[in-house]
Amino acid sequence: MSRVKIEEPQNYLFEAKITTRITDLNYGGHVGNDRIFAFMHDARVQFLKSLGYKSEMDFDGLGNIQTDAAISYKSEVFAHEELIVEVGIKDINKYGCDFVYRFKKSDGKVAAIGKTGIVFFDYEKRKIAGIPVSFKKKIE
Repeated sequence: MSRVKIEEPQNYLFEAKITTRITDLNYGGHVGNDRIFAFMHDARVQFLKSLGYKSEMDFDGLGNIQTDAAISYKSEVFAHEELIVEVGIKDINKYGCDFVYRFKKSDGKVAAIGKTGIVFFDYEKRKIAGIPVSFKKKIE
């Protein structure tokens, strides 16, 4: 079986700080994979707020839908570790893009790289919509 390979952006546009909690651990004693997905979501929302968006449902009348997600683990993360989650953008297309996340530990070691693909969505019409021009300008 082939491994997930996530292509990183040339540069990351934002950094979020996340401190892990004891409740983020799984039975293996390290942060669970479900929590990494939750941290990606939190970092994405922080990034969007830094761009001036109130929420993921606030792109000039459009929202977005996550189309896929992946994580490549590099090292374990434990309770009460501070992580820097860098957020970047890749593969901008007509309807959306990929958000890429690089998790770094306090010693600079990469703990994980993740990605979420999104498309923009008109919830009133219940249809996929084109990427908003204002969003595209902010991320290019």
